[in-house]
Amino acid sequence: MALLLCLVGMTAALAHGCLHCHSNFSEKFSFYRHHVNLKSWWLGDIPVSGALLTDWSDDTVKELHLTIPAEITWEKLDQVARAVYQRMDQLYQGKMYFPGYFPNELRNIFREQVQLLQNAIIESRIDCQRHCGIFQYETISCSNCTNSHVVCFGYNCESSEQWKSAVQGLLNYMEGGGEWGAASSPRSLVSPAFRCLESRRLDNLTLEDAVECFKKH
Repeated sequence: MALLLCLVGMTAALAHGCLHCHSNFSEKFSFYRHHVNLKSWWLGDIPVSGALLTDWSDDTVKELHLTIPAEITWEKLDQVARAVYQRMDQLYQGKMYFPGYFPNELRNIFREQVQLLQNAIIESRIDCQRHCGIFQYETISCSNCTNSHVVCFGYNCESSEQWKSAVQGLLNYMEGGGEWGAASSPRSLVSPAFRCLESRRLDNLTLEDAVECFKKH
């Protein structure tokens, strides 16, 4: 069984929705907001749709509900952004819609985006179980769109020699200060979310199981 100890702070970071960090976000959503008045026959849909687009990033944060920092790899962010833009562009290609349809479709795309972001952030953490010992991967912080990285410790070691080397690497990392300083202990680095994962067989772990462990309750 592969276990996972992720050496990152477990308090959710204050984020602005992740998608806003993508290079095309401002251009795309500026277009969507400025053309919203052409998408519905009913005037009441226009302010509702405009508010959905304006609050897109902040509302995303409220719906992520993760117990881990909102940090995503550039590759996964680009995948999510392209999927969202494709759905939005398809929606905007249509002519005027009947009352209620356009804002409802925006809400559907929004919910799909939240799910994609949750999965992308969590998948990267779960991938750590494929490694033995200290592992680091580069990310973008959704809180301020700066480059960041996640350091984690994977227990997927295939021999006693690999395990000894992994443990020594962990000790060296912590003695060197790591992210928390020498006073940190391995027990203090295990969040309730990871204790949730430890109760399951990770070789049979599904993404849906992981999402439930990493969500706030």
